[in-house]
Amino acid sequence: MDASEAIRVNRALNKMSKLYRAAKARKLAALGLHPGQDVLLWFLAQEREGITVSELAARLGIEPPTATRSLARLESGGWFRREPVATDRRQVRIVVTDAGHELVPDIERAWAELAELAMGDTSEEQREVAIAALERANDRLRRVVGESVLSEE
Repeated sequence: MDASEAIRVNRALNKMSKLYRAAKARKLAALGLHPGQDVLLWFLAQEREGITVSELAARLGIEPPTATRSLARLESGGWFRREPVATDRRQVRIVVTDAGHELVPDIERAWAELAELAMGDTSEEQREVAIAALERANDRLRRVVGESVLSEE
């Protein structure tokens, strides 16, 4: 790749990243969420019986203190509750409340609207090519960064 093409790629990716995050922040603000909280709440909602903070951190590929801070920022919405773990008094299980589960379709709708907005009127074939290219790029970058799981924050 020559320098001018590399500059175009870098500019396009940087601009898209900033614009997507700003558009996502606006959509999520209407739901009372910040970027990253949507992914966290959605993930938690998939765990019907709840999940401990250490399990959450391990699955997201983040450190437990990071998971704790993220949960603390999300807690004021009443979207989950903390329950003691019977077998380990030091741990708590994070369980999504009815209010949290009710928010999940709104989160998914916001994601769909953002995807539609970003992809515009591209054909199904063009979307598949674009998505595949982005996924391959993510895989290559993840290997460089050393992350096993994508974190939205």
